[in-house]
Amino acid sequence: MVSVDTGAWIHRYAPAPDAPTRLVCLPHAGGSASFFLPVARAMSPETDVLSIQYPGRQDRRHEPCADSIEELAHGVVDALTPWLDRPVTLFGHSMGAMVAFEVARLLEDAGTVPLGVIASGRRAPSRTRPQQDLVHLRDDRGLMDEIRQLEGTDARLLEDEELLRMILPAIRGDHRVVERYVYRPGPPLTCPVLSLIGDTDPQVTDDEASSWAEHTTGPFTKTVFPGGHFYLNSQAADVIRLISEHIHTTRAAVAR
Repeated sequence: MVSVDTGAWIHRYAPAPDAPTRLVCLPHAGGSASFFLPVARAMSPETDVLSIQYPGRQDRRHEPCADSIEELAHGVVDALTPWLDRPVTLFGHSMGAMVAFEVARLLEDAGTVPLGVIASGRRAPSRTRPQQDLVHLRDDRGLMDEIRQLEGTDARLLEDEELLRMILPAIRGDHRVVERYVYRPGPPLTCPVLSLIGDTDPQVTDDEASSWAEHTTGPFTKTVFPGGHFYLNSQAADVIRLISEHIHTTRAAVAR
């Protein structure tokens, strides 16, 4: 089981203790909390950004990776408990969107409705694809080929063998939990859901992203950006602006 340690799970790169809301950022497969450092800096002090660090990487690299998306979600919820004194929005990219969905389910089951779920670069949980090639079962070269194809990692890092030895276990472990994930039917969320995708992303089609609407009784919106799976790297300013607007709009709606 994943050990529960709020200090290990949550990184605050630009604390905003007086902000009225919090944004919880959940990384992609192989990603880490530091991926969201620019988001934290851009959104402070209006929003307090909590960046989630999964086990098995960076300062948690000596911990085993999680065995499932659900296990990660439970760990995140336990770590978030002290931070639920104000409304939270969940923002997850790729694998992080799956974790965000399961976190939102747990929170709503416990009586805490998130301000919203922002699902980036991921098809709706109920939409599946035939898995003819399981990435987590590839050898190291095959795993690196997948990383290069998605263009989310600096190519220079992939040439550093020492660094690769450090990050490949987390990447493989994350792909394993993603590829083993099975959607469990249940009540839809009640909070707003925003889907963000890149128009050339091989991991999610426009139709697969639109299916997020089936997972909430609240408002659903979708925005398509130019770019591939990591469109948010080149479109960072516009993505952050959209997230800020989404938080402001949903918070105002709740207040009314």
